[in-house]
Formats: sequence, structure tokens, C-alpha cells
Amino acid sequence: MASQPTEIPKTFYDFTVKDAKGNDVDLSVYKGKVLLVINVASKCGLTNSNYTELNELYQKYKDQGLEILAFPCNQFGAQEPGSNEEIEDFVCTRFKSEFPIFDKIEVNGDNTAPVYKFLKAGKWGFFGDNIQWNFTKFLVDKDGKVSDRYYPTTPPLSIEHDIKKLLAESHEC
Repeated sequence: MASQPTEIPKTFYDFTVKDAKGNDVDLSVYKGKVLLVINVASKCGLTNSNYTELNELYQKYKDQGLEILAFPCNQFGAQEPGSNEEIEDFVCTRFKSEFPIFDKIEVNGDNTAPVYKFLKAGKWGFFGDNIQWNFTKFLVDKDGKVSDRYYPTTPPLSIEHDIKKLLAESHEC
């Protein structure tokens, strides 16, 4: 069985997901980049501060190899009820976000998206592997391995040091 490495994804880049328009996105297009992966919601108390700080990080580091990947999720307080089109419109209009928004997914339970099963297996949260709320953040290194996991209340700007560290490492190779 070891001769079939595609059976068990070894890196974040081994997945294909849907974007907000329903198109397949092979995550290998992000190979060599540092990724901040977040489950987002439009109607959460954390929405404004997170999107504002995510935009700031993205503008500051996108040209150095940072990519932010947002996965809408409606599992927490039904705070992401809209369609993919409504979510994208909200994020792009209200926050002028330029980072990619993907298809709405589930991050916990029987229907957990495979990419989130991988992320959660990489770093355990305080309450086991379950995502606790909107805006849980995962930092993925240039090799597609989960580097860190941050709680929903962790402000994106507070992890800037960790992002810079991984970006510096990615330029040394």
C-alpha cells in the first residue's frame, strides 16, 4: 500500500476544493507559499476585526508569499447563512478583501471537509480536534504542513511574527 501515496494526503497541497463559484481548485497551486487558513462567518461578533486585520496582513505580505484562504462555515450560531455569492459579495464589498473565498463547508461532524480533517489532525485544539467557533486559524508552512493553530479570539495581527518567521524560512530554500 505504501506505493499509493495519493490514498492518504500528506500535505495541504494534496487536496482539491471548490471555490465560491463552484470551480475545482487544486491546492497545489499554493505550493511554496505560507498559508493562513480560516473558517469565516459574515454575521459573527469577530467578523469586523478579523477581516480588517486579515486584509492588513494580506496587503503587507502577499508579495512575500503569504496567501489567506477563507472557508465560510455556517456551523456556529448560523452566522454564515448566505449563499456563496452573497458571502463573496459581502466580503469583497464591505471589506474589499482580495484573498480567495472558497465554497461553504463544514469543519466539524460527519460532513467535515477533508481539508479540515487534515488541518485538525495537524494541530490539536484545547477541546480536542473540533473547531470551537468561527475564525479558527491554521498556519500552514511552505511544505504544506500545519505549523500552528490559533483560537477564534486570536487577532490575526498577533500572529504576524509567526507568519514572518515562516516567510523567512520559505525564502531560504
